[in-house]
Amino acid sequence: MARKSLKNKAVREPRFKVRHYNRCPICGRPRGYIRMFNMCRCCFRKLAREGKIPGVVKSSW
Repeated sequence: MARKSLKNKAVREPRFKVRHYNRCPICGRPRGYIRMFNMCRCCFRKLAREGKIPGVVKSSW
């Protein structure tokens, strides 16, 4: 679980633009971030399996 201070730090505007980094807004995880869905891979997988992300379907072949 991410620390509350690091979540708040990621939300606010950095002093320099290059210092900005992505963090999952749901759990606060900094790694495995998927830009297209604005969340980390763990939250993406959970919500996709529950069917809460429109257009995302489990693949099968």
